[in-house]
Amino acid sequence: MMQRDLRQSSLFKDAEALYESLRRPRTGQISDATELHVSPDGERVVFAGAIVDKLEGTPPTRICVTELSSGDTRVLTFGPNVDRSPKFSPDGRRIAFLSDRERAGDFQLYLLDARSGAARAAPPVEGWIEYLHWSPDGERILLGVAGHGADVAGGQGAVTSKRLPEGLPSWMPSVETKAQHHQWRTLWLYDFRSNQVRAVDLPGRNVWEAHWCGNHALAAVVSAGAQEGLWYNAHLEIVSLSSGESREVYKPRDQLGWPSASPSGRHLAVVDALCSDRWIVAGDLQLIDTSSGRVQQIDTRSVDVSYTEWRSDRRLLVAGHRRFETVIGVYDLDSNRFSEVWSSTELTTGGFYVTVSGFGDRGDCALVGEGFMRAPEIATIRNGDYQAVLSLDIGEYANQANAIDAVETITWKAPDGLDIDGWVLRPKADGPRPLVMNVHGGPVWQWRPVWLGRGRAPSMLMLLRRGYAVFLPNPRGSTGRGQSFVRHVLGDMGGADTHDYLSGLDYLVERGIADRKRLGVTGGSYGGFMTSWLITQDPMRFAAAVSLSPATNHVSEHLISNIPHFVSLFLADTYTNVDGKYFHRSPIMHAHKARTPTLNICGALDRCTPPEEALQFHNALLENGVESVLVTYPEEGHGVRSFPAAIDYVARLVGWFEKHLLHGEGLVK
Repeated sequence: MMQRDLRQSSLFKDAEALYESLRRPRTGQISDATELHVSPDGERVVFAGAIVDKLEGTPPTRICVTELSSGDTRVLTFGPNVDRSPKFSPDGRRIAFLSDRERAGDFQLYLLDARSGAARAAPPVEGWIEYLHWSPDGERILLGVAGHGADVAGGQGAVTSKRLPEGLPSWMPSVETKAQHHQWRTLWLYDFRSNQVRAVDLPGRNVWEAHWCGNHALAAVVSAGAQEGLWYNAHLEIVSLSSGESREVYKPRDQLGWPSASPSGRHLAVVDALCSDRWIVAGDLQLIDTSSGRVQQIDTRSVDVSYTEWRSDRRLLVAGHRRFETVIGVYDLDSNRFSEVWSSTELTTGGFYVTVSGFGDRGDCALVGEGFMRAPEIATIRNGDYQAVLSLDIGEYANQANAIDAVETITWKAPDGLDIDGWVLRPKADGPRPLVMNVHGGPVWQWRPVWLGRGRAPSMLMLLRRGYAVFLPNPRGSTGRGQSFVRHVLGDMGGADTHDYLSGLDYLVERGIADRKRLGVTGGSYGGFMTSWLITQDPMRFAAAVSLSPATNHVSEHLISNIPHFVSLFLADTYTNVDGKYFHRSPIMHAHKARTPTLNICGALDRCTPPEEALQFHNALLENGVESVLVTYPEEGHGVRSFPAAIDYVARLVGWFEKHLLHGEGLVK
């Protein structure tokens, strides 16, 4: 029986030591960097630097600045809590950032002098700020504001943000209605000269994402309601700040992300793509003439675009993914041509997809580069050449990554003839090895060469150090192969993609990389669903499974999660169809076929795949005589993100595979 308290176990101590070596708590050193922004002259970058004092909670970040010529770095803010999202003003003299130093979770606007580091608070807004953008003239700052009690996006944890105290007695019931005020997302403006904030009046419209469109208008992704699932049907509007009028300029085929406009506001770029989750958007680049309304899809040479930034009225910096490559390029309006600036199969950036920050208009940019074998580093790309400026490998990542004998890209044929890609991380050991397949979330996302020291990824390092191979498949539905490849999974979750995974395992067994008797499977979110699904569809294939934040009953997922639109969209069905895919593609309906020992893990605060999903599958397995353990983290949402829960998660995952896979005989004879 799995113990509740593992803190004195050798596996927990090993996982804790690994995180200690990567994060170096109590040393004051910067161990990771996100949200990087480069100064207009290209001489400095600011970023949110992770400085870990102790392995508790989520790693706090501070605003840091690095001189790109020397790598000299200073910490500019000191909290408490979290400082994030720094951005230089257009003249480079000031830095705006967000902080919840007054109350945890209540992010408000702060400004500091870029040279002295002196900071001051702007007037607070009604809600917490998700993002900010300077106006092209530097006179105002656009603030995207979520109400206290609004849900956080699934990729950020899918928890409900903290409500303001109401002074009500503890017995008072909660009341849920269709549209509650605290769920809405609005826009606010901060005026630098007057030091005042005001709300932008957009009655009846919830704003998921917005950007400046010139100095006097905004481009906004909006819906008619605030429920999280309505994002899937949002459209793009331009809002005039002078008249208050708004007009729809683009109704997408699928979902929208990354709107940005040229400094004059004449040209607007946005990405239209089939997506699983808000803020996780990569696909077709659309260019809109804001005067005529003309829409043009830009040929980006098969790159799924995940980042847009106008460098002038004529040149647009973009970044994205193409199969195994991370690609940065520039689109020129005069020539109507997309030119690649840099690409790599070994390096990418952190985050769900690649992000950069440009300077000049030739495609030069700064980024936080990283890879399977490389810790995060502040870097630049100038004239197409990548140059590392400052490594953030403050611990022993280089030594830990030595457990990886080889990183290999592979392509195999699915049973229907479709080419499927993936990555294999091989340990320093000969012969067929025990192998764990890690199924990514989404289903619209991808595996790429990221740093294995962040979040739950150290579990892969621990497995590699113990002699496991790690398989990271990108089945149909994954990013980097264009929208037609993504659409293969639309309406077919758990259909043909099932065989993409199984045929990939067959390929690795045939090549002598994997031991067919010692195969494990794990994954989170959609990967949790697929983990639960695979062990019911090929019952004798896997010796062990670990499912994190799964959806296992599509009817209950539709009715109790905060994204019912996702379920109906990707199943192309309704739960009222009693003999449809809501029934036949739910793992609990096939649990009687399963034989694989399964560790089910969930977060009690998860609004995206509620904990009841893991509970149902756990109980279904037990009723059918299958070994199953359910682990629920009381303070976690979608995934496991904070310490020491992340340490506990890694220890349990590795321990489960050690018990059933490394030393076991498996189910296959």
